[in-house]
Amino acid sequence: QYINDSLGHAVGDDLLIAVANRMTELVREEDTVCRTGGDEFIVLLPDTDAQGAAHVAEKMINAINQPFTIRDNQLFISVSVGISIYPDNGRDAESLNKHADTAMYRAKQAGRNQYQFFTEEMHLQIVHRLELEHALRNALQEQQLFLVYQPQFDLNTQSISGCEALIRWQHPEYGLVSPDEFISVAEETGMINPIGTWVLEQAIAQCRQWLDDGHQDIFVAVNLSAVQFNNLQLVDDICEILHRYQLPARHLELEITESVAMMDIELTIQQLRAVKKHGIGLSLDDFGTGYSSLSYLKQFPINMLKIDKSFVLDMLADPDDAAIVDAIITLAKSLGLKTLAEGVETAEHLDLLKRKGCDFAQGYHLSRPVNAETITQLLATNKKARHTEDTTTGSGAEL
Repeated sequence: QYINDSLGHAVGDDLLIAVANRMTELVREEDTVCRTGGDEFIVLLPDTDAQGAAHVAEKMINAINQPFTIRDNQLFISVSVGISIYPDNGRDAESLNKHADTAMYRAKQAGRNQYQFFTEEMHLQIVHRLELEHALRNALQEQQLFLVYQPQFDLNTQSISGCEALIRWQHPEYGLVSPDEFISVAEETGMINPIGTWVLEQAIAQCRQWLDDGHQDIFVAVNLSAVQFNNLQLVDDICEILHRYQLPARHLELEITESVAMMDIELTIQQLRAVKKHGIGLSLDDFGTGYSSLSYLKQFPINMLKIDKSFVLDMLADPDDAAIVDAIITLAKSLGLKTLAEGVETAEHLDLLKRKGCDFAQGYHLSRPVNAETITQLLATNKKARHTEDTTTGSGAEL
């Protein structure tokens, strides 16, 4: 699809022909190679066992990974191969094709340029995913989704500066379903947009409540998926919700991951500038795990870099991770950005981050994700402690 869109359908068609030619050169006369549509092919290998099928798959992957020259364009493509075996995985063409397709999907998920054999476990996982998809379609309407909030602490004042809104799903049969499990389903089915809008509305409404309770410095951070971020209606939708709840834009922060930011640089800059124009805060999440170019990073109108927890967790024992944390903090300061460390799980992590000059932190040592009521109590305790400290400081000055 990318080649069709960027170089034209004629180049795409010639590439498909070249791929088919390479594949047919690798099989026997009695074998069959056919294109089923789009960029998918079926290869039939009669009188071949699993070892033979794997050998052919390896040869095809190696061949297709070599560059193609099409109309003066040098093209590189990846390939994913799924294998089903007769009669173990089916006794008819429909079953064998369906199971090979399932295995191919797994090869794609695992990183492409590889082959996977169909297994019964894959089948069960596909069935579970379909059940999950069906259940997720009803989750919003049946009020099974809810938010928890993980506090983010200012390391200078030791107080809560904001909260990250995190979605949870309590299903009556499956129990608590991990976001790692259902967010990908929501993205692939398009349900992420209504769910994402619901998350924004709930988080903004809750932040408005905290402001009404007298906590004027609080903000709420909301994660955006790739599908949401690429929606050109996103900024208008967010501004409409902010206006409806009368929440000043500075009390909302949007988080996108480094990998999402690098998908389409022009669109990223366009969206970030539109968000920034309205006064909404912006954070680059999981920083250090992707492949950001520093030349692009300086063009992103962001406020904060969030240091990925994988570096924070190991920085006490691994000098390389400690050096990466140092480098991110130094980079952020040079660009006028704040830093927030994720995954702070011990007092030692916290102390080291303070010494390194990190601005904010979140993690289980400080607080697990909790419900809104608990955050309200924490904010009240925080406010009372600050008031006591101010009163004490004032008394000392008068004396």
